[in-house]
Amino acid sequence: MPDAKFAFSEARLGLLPAVISPYVLRSIGPGHARALFVTAEVFGAERALQLGLVHQVAPAEGLDAAVAATVDALLACGPYAIAACKKLVRDATVSLALPDLPDRIAFQRSGMEGQEGLAAFLERRKPEWIPESPES
Repeated sequence: MPDAKFAFSEARLGLLPAVISPYVLRSIGPGHARALFVTAEVFGAERALQLGLVHQVAPAEGLDAAVAATVDALLACGPYAIAACKKLVRDATVSLALPDLPDRIAFQRSGMEGQEGLAAFLERRKPEWIPESPES
C-alpha cells in the first residue's frame, strides 16, 4: 500500500534492530541499513521499494488483485523448481549470520540505555539518555 510507513525505530528505545537485522542487511545492504538503523527514520512504501525492502507496492483497492497475480505466477511454476530456486539463492548469498547476536541483544536490552528506552516508551515519554560506554 502506497501509504504504508516503515521504520527501524529500536535505536529510539536504546535497542538494536536485532532479530530482523540480518534479513534487512541482506535485502538493502549495510550502507542503507546503517543509515536507517541509527536514525530510526520513518519512510514510505516507495522508498522501501527503491531500497529493495519490498518487491511491490499496490494501492489498497488493488491489493487483492496484486496478491492473486503473485499467487498465479507461483502456481504456474513447478513446486520443486521453486524450492530449488530458493535454496540456490540462500546458498549463494553470503551468510550474514551473527553467532553472537543474542548476546548483543541481551547486552543492549539489559543495559541502562535499553532499560531507560523501554521504560520511556511504556510511560509515553522521551527517554533521558544515560551515558554508557558502548561495547565495541
